[in-house]
Amino acid sequence: MCSATATNAVDPKIIDLLNKDPEGLAHVSLEYFPPRTEQGVKNLHARMERMLTNTKCLYTDMTWGAGGSTAELSLELALHAQKTGHVSNLHLTCTNMEKDGDPIKGVHDALQAAFDGGIRNIVALRGDPQEGENEWTATKGGFTCALDLVKYIRKEFGDDFGVSVAGYPEGHPNRISELTEDEVKSMSESELSRCCTHDGIAYVCKDDDYKKEMDYLKEKVDAGADFIITQMFFDAEVFKIFVEDCRTWGINCPVVPGLMCINAYPGFKKMTKFCKTRVPKALEEKMDSMKDDADAIKKFGVEYGAEVCRTLLDSGVKILHFYTLNLEKVVYGITDELGITSGLTEQSNESDAKIWLLLVVPGLGQVTQLSAVLVKE
Repeated sequence: MCSATATNAVDPKIIDLLNKDPEGLAHVSLEYFPPRTEQGVKNLHARMERMLTNTKCLYTDMTWGAGGSTAELSLELALHAQKTGHVSNLHLTCTNMEKDGDPIKGVHDALQAAFDGGIRNIVALRGDPQEGENEWTATKGGFTCALDLVKYIRKEFGDDFGVSVAGYPEGHPNRISELTEDEVKSMSESELSRCCTHDGIAYVCKDDDYKKEMDYLKEKVDAGADFIITQMFFDAEVFKIFVEDCRTWGINCPVVPGLMCINAYPGFKKMTKFCKTRVPKALEEKMDSMKDDADAIKKFGVEYGAEVCRTLLDSGVKILHFYTLNLEKVVYGITDELGITSGLTEQSNESDAKIWLLLVVPGLGQVTQLSAVLVKE
């Protein structure tokens, strides 16, 4: 169990907020990542306070760099949100966290620091390869997966933390494989619903691999995870099928849809290809037709995002989790379109967006690559 008593205000657990019977409009949650420079941090402080207040955000996520590369800053930003009256959900990766020769001490110290600061919500993740490395490798004597971290939190901290984990409606990118022509012709109905094509190459998480993914997700929930936040998707039907599959597997906790806002054509293409994300044909054609018009892309990003969100809300979803990329205009546009907020689009200020995209180097390889592409806009 934890060895100290929290001295700051204590956050409620997000699962308790989700389990309350929501009244009125749907809730939103917003995810950010740590900037690289001091000026970037100041900018993010201001933007977070503005966005979290304006959207009446239920909670905010702060990402964690691979191997704890942003540990202090991630914690500081999560505590900043928490101290300004907003519930923080701190990402924590469990690999490459060696400290003082102990492969697990870095994880424990991070959890203790979060607890002492009043944070009561953790996103338990395995972690990506460290910057400059292409493949993930386990630390000798350390954790090997997010399941290990969930178990450790429950063993050492009991119910002191609410815990969320990642879910992959289309399968984890590492389990999505390139298909031959014969394999494309012989796909099952479920594989067809997950199949994506990038640069003329078809990819899918095959049924056997998808089953392993779902079995593993159930293990994480059975070990103590309270709810699931999904990987991004652009086809609402993919999410609906995933929720049905969760229930079939006996996974009955809340499933929160993770929504990547469309801000720019190069970033959209880079991210969807990197993550092997399914892009509906109509969406792909529309994006391609506007690829040289940055303003039109942002406007369409609002329209398409709102359309996907309406479909989700009509299916019973109560909260929308936005991967903001530390930007606000498209998020505001979507929440205004949905009637969750009013008049925020006109208030949006992305005058520092070019600076942001030049400065940010988050721990997730996907976003690092995306940032480099977006800067070219």
